[in-house]
Amino acid sequence: MSVRHFLSLIDLTSEELDQLLTRAMTLKARHKMGKNAPILSGKTLAMLFEKNSTRTRVSFEAGMAQLGGSAIFLSPENTHQSRGEPIEDSVQVLSSMVDAIMVRTYAHETLERYAEGSSVPVINGLTDRLHPCQLLADLLTWREHRSEFKGARFAFIGDGNNMCRSYINASWQCGFELRIATPPEYAPEDDWLSLAPGQVRWGEDPMWAAAEADLVITDVWASMGQEDEHRDRMETFQPYQVNAELMKHANADALFMHCLPAHRGEEVTAEVIDGPQSVVWQEAENRLHAQKALLEFLLH
Repeated sequence: MSVRHFLSLIDLTSEELDQLLTRAMTLKARHKMGKNAPILSGKTLAMLFEKNSTRTRVSFEAGMAQLGGSAIFLSPENTHQSRGEPIEDSVQVLSSMVDAIMVRTYAHETLERYAEGSSVPVINGLTDRLHPCQLLADLLTWREHRSEFKGARFAFIGDGNNMCRSYINASWQCGFELRIATPPEYAPEDDWLSLAPGQVRWGEDPMWAAAEADLVITDVWASMGQEDEHRDRMETFQPYQVNAELMKHANADALFMHCLPAHRGEEVTAEVIDGPQSVVWQEAENRLHAQKALLEFLLH
């Protein structure tokens, strides 16, 4: 049987995604009761970080520990990649020694090279194209609050980045309506917008996107690697700030999510992210439990 990788949400069927979220809720409940089971005893996860991380590293490392396994942190500076060892050579060795590999990198093509050469599951911890592990956490958080996806309206406001593309995949998988509002020059590519025709719509107006939304999502305006664009992006994205006025256009019980880290006063105001509609802290914790379910799925 060929090895299963998790490079994007669509590497799972809709049924598998549903089962994974259900399992994540069970694992979370057991953790809260102090009943973690060593279901990954003897398993090892290699974690390769080209991009810095807080939530990704801690959630994977803690998750492996809670399930009885172990995790090894690796960066280019402390491996032979810093001396030019090809990815194809590194991954062939790594996959002979560990049970899974998580990669957090810049170019999605780098991740694909790891997957092509690996004999064990490769997990996308983030690339410039997609951030599917964050979507597992977001979908888990939604399910805990609202249960059903179909019939819901989600609004993604800001930059048509890796989070936005991952939400497009989620719309296709789960059946919710997704309205995306970005400046035209930062809109997701047409081939992405066409993945879920009738469910995903793009426009320039953030108030249109937020209208009667059940969930409002945003992300930073300048991601890692885009620091030199920061000033220009601040001016361009200012009308796309998620603030109290924008949230008034959403449903009264709408939730707010942000993958973090957040810049209060830029993409979101403190009033919103620290307010009663925000579920960002639960969303962040759910990285841990969703990824435990993912690890179990890939390694069993």
